[in-house]
Amino acid sequence: MNEPVTSETYAAQLRRLADLTARVREQRAEAHTWHERQCAAAERAVADAAEQLQRAEEELVAAREQQERVDAEVAHLWQQARSRLGVRRLGGPPGPANGVGAIDPVLLLAKARDLLDRAGQPGELPGSVNPLLALCGVAGGVLAYALGAGARALGVGYGGDLAVGLPVLALVVTLLGPLIGLAPARMLADRRHAMLGPRPITVVIGAGLVTTALLLVLGR
Repeated sequence: MNEPVTSETYAAQLRRLADLTARVREQRAEAHTWHERQCAAAERAVADAAEQLQRAEEELVAAREQQERVDAEVAHLWQQARSRLGVRRLGGPPGPANGVGAIDPVLLLAKARDLLDRAGQPGELPGSVNPLLALCGVAGGVLAYALGAGARALGVGYGGDLAVGLPVLALVVTLLGPLIGLAPARMLADRRHAMLGPRPITVVIGAGLVTTALLLVLGR
């Protein structure tokens, strides 16, 4: 037969039941807290992922816009290279090069633009054309002296005021002889896509002065 439940055993059962209830309540609170933490962490992870996705989409849009600008600039520079350098047989612009992904394409385009500008600028005539430049100066001096001699001859032939004015005009034309040689020298520089710098000008004027001086001395 079962033993009768005494007041002492009944109180012990109640205490045990209270302890179990408290432990269940505590575990339930811990589980609820853990669940809330997990939900908060999941929400933060979703928010971070959404933010990263938005940044990635913005970076993708910016990268596409930069690619379009770079492609347009490459096509423009390539067309300038063909026209400035006279290279008509080149095909389309080159594609992206391997191994330069870490380099800013804008920086590369700036360097290419600078090189193209320097390549398109005319340089000075080389020293190998100095004989031709000297010949231009000699030709200018001879031509000016011949024009001056013709003017003096006309003055002598017509007499009167022309006999006084034409010799003065002839002297002026003769003295301008060294400068006349700059005209063919300029044509020579343009043909070679170069500029007529200080050295070529000095060669032309120097040869013209020497020629003019010799002709004036010999014409006396």
